[in-house]
Amino acid sequence: MALMPVADALAAVVSGVEPLPEETVTLDDAYHRVLARDVVALRTQPPAAMSAMDGYAVRAADAASVPARLTVTGEIAAGRPFAGRLGPGEALRIFTGGVVPDGADAIVIQEDTARDGDTVTVQEAAVAGRHIRPAGVDFREGDVLLRAGTRLTDRALSLAASMNHTALPVRRRPKVALVATGDELVMPGGQPGPGQIVYSNGYALRALVRAEGADVLDLGVVGDTMEATRAAIRQARDSGADVLVTTGGASVGDHDVVKRALDAEGVDIAFWKIALRPGKPMMHGRLGGMRLLGLPGNPVSSYVCGFLFVAPLLRALAGRSELHTPLEPAVLGSDLPANDQRQDYLRARLELRADGPPVATAVRQQDSSLLGHLAAAGALIVRPPFAQAAPAGSACVILKLPL
Repeated sequence: MALMPVADALAAVVSGVEPLPEETVTLDDAYHRVLARDVVALRTQPPAAMSAMDGYAVRAADAASVPARLTVTGEIAAGRPFAGRLGPGEALRIFTGGVVPDGADAIVIQEDTARDGDTVTVQEAAVAGRHIRPAGVDFREGDVLLRAGTRLTDRALSLAASMNHTALPVRRRPKVALVATGDELVMPGGQPGPGQIVYSNGYALRALVRAEGADVLDLGVVGDTMEATRAAIRQARDSGADVLVTTGGASVGDHDVVKRALDAEGVDIAFWKIALRPGKPMMHGRLGGMRLLGLPGNPVSSYVCGFLFVAPLLRALAGRSELHTPLEPAVLGSDLPANDQRQDYLRARLELRADGPPVATAVRQQDSSLLGHLAAAGALIVRPPFAQAAPAGSACVILKLPL
C-alpha cells in the first residue's frame, strides 16, 4: 500500500474542521484565546488633540520668530482640560496628555523656554502641529482593530482595553484526551524493570497541547490489551473530548493493538501510515464528533507528529487564521545524503547569522528514540521525498521548534 504524502495527510487532518462554539470571557481570561468575531473600537483614541510633551501650548504664529515673549494664562494637566480659549500673545502651561486648548496649534517643549512669573520666553521657533497627538491618531470609534481568528497576545489585550472592552468573544478551548499505551512504560521516578523504559511522551504532548490553548484530559498509560485500550477510547468519547491523541501501539506488531481497538470501537480511520520520517505509522480518524490522532510510541516520532499534526488541528478547532508553522530559509551546516520516498524532518542545531539565513546542522544520529538531540534541536530540516544529496552551504528550509 502506497504511503500517504505528508501534505495530503496535513490537509486531511484539518479538512472540514469547524471552529468550536463562541463564549465570552473577561480580558483577564482572554490571554491566548482566539477571537470568534471582529472587535471594533468603542471610542476614539485619543478623543481629542493632546500634548505629547511637557511644555506650553501656543499659537505657532505667535512664536514663529524667537525669542518670543508670551503671557501664561493658565495650566492644563492630563484629565483637566482648559475651559477657555487661547488668545493672541498667550501661552498655557501644559503637561503630557493634556488636551490641547482651542486656539492653540503647537506645543513648545519646556526645555526650549524660560519662565519668569507669568511670562514665558520661547527660545525655539514653534511649528504648527509639533508635539501634538491629533484626535483619533491611534484609532477611531468603529475601527476594526482585532480580527476574528486572532490569538490574543498581551499587546492585543491592552489594545482591547483601550478600545473600552471589558470582555471579548472567543472560541471555546479544545478539549484533548491523551492516552499512552505500552506494557513497557514506567512513570518517571519509578524503577524500570527488564525491558522497560521511563514514560516521557505525555510530558511533551501535554505541554504542546496547553501551549496551543487547549485543555488536557490525561487518561494515563494503559496496557497493551484490547480491553484496556477500548475502555480508554470510550472514556475519551464519553468525556466530550474534541480530540483523542494516542501514543504507541500504532504499528503492525502483535502487541500493537491501538488500530484494532479503534476499529472495534467504530472509529472511521481516514489514513494509517504516511510518507514521513520520523512518524510513518501515524493514523487519523473520527468517532462521532471526536477526532483521533494516533501517534507513534517512539519519543521523537511522537513529538514530531504532535508538532506537525496535533497543533494545526487544535488551531483549526480554535478558529485560528494561521494553522501551520511556516517554513523558513536556512543554509545547511553539513552534507546530507539523498533521500528516499519519505519526507524527512531532521533534528538540527541552529546558528544565527547577522548577514543571512541561519545555518542548520543536522545531528548525526536521527534515531527516533533519541530525546537528547531533540531537546537540543532548534529546528527541523525539511527534505522532500527523493531529494538529491545536498552539500554543506546549500539552501534548505526549516521549521523552527518552539522555545
